[in-house]
Amino acid sequence: MLSRVYDALPLKVERAHGVRISTDKGEFLDTFAGIGVLAFGHTDEKTIEAIKEKIGRFSHTSNYFLDEDAISLSQMLLNMSCGEGEVFFTNSGTEATEAAIKAIRKLRRGKLVSFEGNFHGRTMGALSLTHSPKLRTPFEPLLPDSIFLPLSGRVFEEFARNNEIAGVFVEPVQGNSGVYPLPEELIEAISSMKEKYGFLIVADEIQSGLCRTGDFFAYQHHDLRADIITVGKAVGGGLPLGAAIFCGVRPFAIGDHGSTFAPNPVSLAAGKSVVERMDTTLLEGVKIKGEHLRLGIEKLAWVKEIRGRGLMLGLSTHDPVRIKEKAFDRGVLLNVTGGSIRLLPALNISIDEIDEILERLDFGG
Repeated sequence: MLSRVYDALPLKVERAHGVRISTDKGEFLDTFAGIGVLAFGHTDEKTIEAIKEKIGRFSHTSNYFLDEDAISLSQMLLNMSCGEGEVFFTNSGTEATEAAIKAIRKLRRGKLVSFEGNFHGRTMGALSLTHSPKLRTPFEPLLPDSIFLPLSGRVFEEFARNNEIAGVFVEPVQGNSGVYPLPEELIEAISSMKEKYGFLIVADEIQSGLCRTGDFFAYQHHDLRADIITVGKAVGGGLPLGAAIFCGVRPFAIGDHGSTFAPNPVSLAAGKSVVERMDTTLLEGVKIKGEHLRLGIEKLAWVKEIRGRGLMLGLSTHDPVRIKEKAFDRGVLLNVTGGSIRLLPALNISIDEIDEILERLDFGG
């Protein structure tokens, strides 16, 4: 019997392709793509080809062997972010957060700062930086010297003047809380205090990164220099993969950190096939389709507020669960988190598919 930690939809998936999922209860349009994992939708042909080719040669070798796809994918991620540095691959986004925590602890002394509403994962280290009391309380005590601050530049500046900070964890767009971009004045305060005190900045791009918001990473919309960038979800092309990108810092020596499965060769091949297609053309398409989606949503009577960038949008409504149920009845799968509806459709969704989703969601208030 499975551990009851998930509330599964009452569906049996039979096949899926693009944004369409065929089930025992008919076809549904998918608006959240495996919670942002499937950047190019379900059963993407190029990803499948890469997986088949790699697994036909070998599926696992361990870290006693160097996989050429690890080198290629590392360089792609660096080219999208800081240009030069190094990458530590993990099995998931939360493990990337763990790597970031260990790196900071190795490099600096002081407090780890996170913010109200942040979500960085569910392992004990990552959970120490995840704000939700509901998620944290049953597992306390967690890591010491982990601090949560309100989303205020003034409060952060005061805290930085009076405390030694080792690292600051930011979600440029808070995904699990309902898609809330960080206030610009807070980002400016973090950047200013970094120049003065030299702490490390971790940009959590596990959900918002890899072209999701219309730039390669969401922190790039701001004047923010990240020392560590964590990625997961979409980077593996549907297979388990994450990474911590280190920009200008080299925290780990041989033996300092490791993983039996990461990076898995098949996940690397899938990830490479996805990330190599993430270019300026895709970014422009995300911007155009994101704006088209936003304009269509503005016409829906049940939507009270729209937040986010590109194809990462949060919608406020009076009763999101009821809206989710009504959408389900009309063949659209919606995800509710943080009291809001979160849209994370495939990045290659077409305008026609967006219009079809909008038409089905137009069911009054």
